Amino acid sequence: MFRVSKKRAEIKENDENTSDEDIISNLEIDMFSEEEQDSDSSTESIDKHKSINEDDITDKSQGNEKFNDETPGESDSDEYITGDSLDENDLDLGEEYVEKGFDKTLSKEAQDVYYVVGANGHPRKILPEIDPVYDSDSSTENPSNTIGNVPMEWYEDYPHIGYDVDGKKIMKPAKGDELDKFLENMEDPDSWISAKDNLLQQNVKLTDEELEIIRRIQMGSFPEQDFDPYEPTVEWFTSKPEVMPLNATPEPKRRFIPSKWEAKRIMKIVRAIRQGRIVPGKTQVQKPRFYNLWNENDQPREEHPMHIPAPKMKLPDHDESYNPPTEYLLTEKEKEEWEKMDPEDREKNYMPQKHSCLRTVPAYNRFIQERFDRCLDLYLSPRVRKNKLNIDPESLIPKLPNPKDLQPFPTSLTLSYDAHTDRVRCISIDPTGLWLISGSDDKTIRLWEIITGRCVKTWELEDIIYSVAWCPVREICAFIFSCSNKVGVILPTGICDEEVALSTSQYVTSGFNSSRRDDEKAKLVDWMKPTDGQNENGILVIIQHVHNKTIKQITWHRKGDYFSAIAPDAGNQGILIHQLTRHQTQQPFRKTRGIVQCVKFHPIKPLFFVATQRYVRVYNLMKQELIKTLQSGVKWISSLDVHPMGDNVIIGSYDKKLCWFDLDLSPRPYRTLCYHTKAVRNVVYHKRLPLFASCSDDGTLQIFHGMVYNDLLQNPLIVPVKVLKAGHRVVDSLGVLNCEFHPTQPWIISSGADHTIKLWT
Repeated sequence: MFRVSKKRAEIKENDENTSDEDIISNLEIDMFSEEEQDSDSSTESIDKHKSINEDDITDKSQGNEKFNDETPGESDSDEYITGDSLDENDLDLGEEYVEKGFDKTLSKEAQDVYYVVGANGHPRKILPEIDPVYDSDSSTENPSNTIGNVPMEWYEDYPHIGYDVDGKKIMKPAKGDELDKFLENMEDPDSWISAKDNLLQQNVKLTDEELEIIRRIQMGSFPEQDFDPYEPTVEWFTSKPEVMPLNATPEPKRRFIPSKWEAKRIMKIVRAIRQGRIVPGKTQVQKPRFYNLWNENDQPREEHPMHIPAPKMKLPDHDESYNPPTEYLLTEKEKEEWEKMDPEDREKNYMPQKHSCLRTVPAYNRFIQERFDRCLDLYLSPRVRKNKLNIDPESLIPKLPNPKDLQPFPTSLTLSYDAHTDRVRCISIDPTGLWLISGSDDKTIRLWEIITGRCVKTWELEDIIYSVAWCPVREICAFIFSCSNKVGVILPTGICDEEVALSTSQYVTSGFNSSRRDDEKAKLVDWMKPTDGQNENGILVIIQHVHNKTIKQITWHRKGDYFSAIAPDAGNQGILIHQLTRHQTQQPFRKTRGIVQCVKFHPIKPLFFVATQRYVRVYNLMKQELIKTLQSGVKWISSLDVHPMGDNVIIGSYDKKLCWFDLDLSPRPYRTLCYHTKAVRNVVYHKRLPLFASCSDDGTLQIFHGMVYNDLLQNPLIVPVKVLKAGHRVVDSLGVLNCEFHPTQPWIISSGADHTIKLWT
């Protein structure tokens, strides 16, 4: 603690005319300890009430000099209050001290300061009064309210809201109505980041740090960004020996001093309990809000956990006012029509009326009736609570792999086969993947070489070709076609050697040598030998059906001996299964359920899939029974295909949908894909790769990655990977009519209504 002391009492009495330099040289600064302060308390009491004279003050120009330490024992002790120590600024005195003979060369700032003697005997600086009209910077425009932690309700009846640092009143700011607030918010761009300061009764713009704190609180995190909730625990009490003792330990309980006033308050409550004025544990009986008028022993019923509050009544309209505008009043004609209508047919159960004042409004005569109807509606109308799920929409989107990681799949157009003069309805690829056959509305079948796009041979027939299918057995080089109500088998000579051609011819025509039972009642088809001209073109057998309906589809069994012919308009004979080696025909169903659209044989098991307009039925040919019915959920099925492993099925529909069925999972679709904008004409699986595709009348092909896992607990992975566009033109609202994958390569071949066939690789 710094103190100014006198060197000797004689300096003050004898050297009155000495200069300021001599006085300064005799002043010293002493730094006492607490023990020394107690020892010099007697000396302090002597000089405590003395006024400051010339010997105690130094000139301001020499105020920065260093003072020598006074030796202990020679200085006067004085116990100072903190902040009252004598410093350089305290040595600047006013005019009343200059008149006594002090230095007159003080600065202008020092002359504006007035000094008085403080309670401790030292000078105290009196600063000039602050001018409230002082034009300063923006930091002093808004006065600070110094009322402290005081409720603002105390100032409701006063025109001011507090006091500034000078003790002057801070008046309340002017308040506007809601329209003024709205206009002010529209004009102020920072209104949305402002908050009302209750202390100053005005809006204050929030800083970036405050906005960041609000944002972190809304997100449920800590307000302070640097706060670490997982900081290591400080062990205040530990068994480890510490080198230095802990100095930040919490206070022990033995140092707690109980409050005297709290003890008096507690004793007052204890005396009230002893006297019986306060009964502890007494429950207050709450009076019921409603009373039952019909039963005296009415007990309140607990609210049901699924209780749904009644909906609020509709707010009144303008025409329900006692003085509605003229446009809401009914004319005489409208009044007559309203009165003639039945009460149930009226749009509103009241008629708008106009009254001159509120005093003339009569009592409402339908109040009891409306309250009864309201209670009846609440009693009879069911209410359902709709729980709103707070889920991020992006989290519901499945995370699909990148299509580049799912290659190979067809991406671009490579070849175009242009020779047909009308729509190409059907195509088929041989098991080797070298040859392609196509059937068209120009009544021709063409054989193509896939690699080069060369048309090798053409067969001209009598009618439109609706379907062609190559035999799935590699040792047999033959394909079948459907034309009107006929099915033919053709051997394409020139693309196979003589041994394969001879074995194929014997395989197909061996049925003519076998004995067949000709039963007129059971006769369904005629197995006919071709004419000489047909035989030269490679036609081996012609199967003519008894019904005169068009055969729309033919499909092979995996062994290459059986194939099925579908005629949707033939009724019960719409599905026939032919055996090529024995020239026999079977009708598996006595009665078909619905119009048959397409059929497929299971690639492994003896199962037969029959697709009608809305359902797909799965039959066991060995047991001759229905196993399962797949409910597609579409309006009209157009095509069907079975996965090579046999556990999954896809169907296409004329209402733009593609449905994937998992036979082990459910009879309903596992996935429904809606990527086409028009009817889906055909769907097909790849024989080896995890790919499937669909073609549509919108002129596009959709390529999908469909991975089926051997693990039964893992669902199939379906990812759309490519859309093949700009290949086929839409002609007469018809686009791509058929598509088929290459048996070994990731290629797909499509045929369309624009008379062309495209190869995509």
